[in-house]
Amino acid sequence: MLMNGSRCRVATLAIAALTLAACSKKENYGTDTTAASSTVSADTSAMAAAEPTSGTWTDANIVALLDEANMADSVAGALAATKGTAAAVRDFGKRMMLDHHQLRAQGEALAKKLNVTPAPAADDNLVSDAQKHMDTLNSTAKGKDFDKAYIDGEVDVHKQVLDLATKAAAQTQTAELKNLIQKAAPVIQGHLDRAESIQKTLK
Repeated sequence: MLMNGSRCRVATLAIAALTLAACSKKENYGTDTTAASSTVSADTSAMAAAEPTSGTWTDANIVALLDEANMADSVAGALAATKGTAAAVRDFGKRMMLDHHQLRAQGEALAKKLNVTPAPAADDNLVSDAQKHMDTLNSTAKGKDFDKAYIDGEVDVHKQVLDLATKAAAQTQTAELKNLIQKAAPVIQGHLDRAESIQKTLK
């Protein structure tokens, strides 16, 4: 819905934001509504989604990345909803949890309809990077430091996700998947606008 070291992050998040992802894959993921402390991952901001070295994604890669990103952002949002100190941070976390859960469900429905089985790209590090970010959020004390770490990450990621969405939409040859990604763009922009607004109040 990232550059250098962060370029991966962008991809990851992009997908999170793009949220169309599918997925029935239940690997070590918990449900997106699970407590944020669950072992499954971090918010979009922390994710370092992996962008294929070749620069080419298949629909299976796209839905996998989207699902991973949505799952991570939803879980991180659940953590912020309970651990955040500022009301705006808690509310934003709830919004991320709900929006990404919904987007993930939409992606899953489309993947089933198109009969696409999610398949992570060869260099997809999203899950491991998201887990590292989640570990950081879990270990950061509740208070201003946590609020800032969470919101700064959300701002970073959503900026780059907008670019990623463009790439994913351009690479898929499937009209319905392209359409879902394009419809997700305004949602991603809305998340970015809100995160930037909150960020200003935390300085």
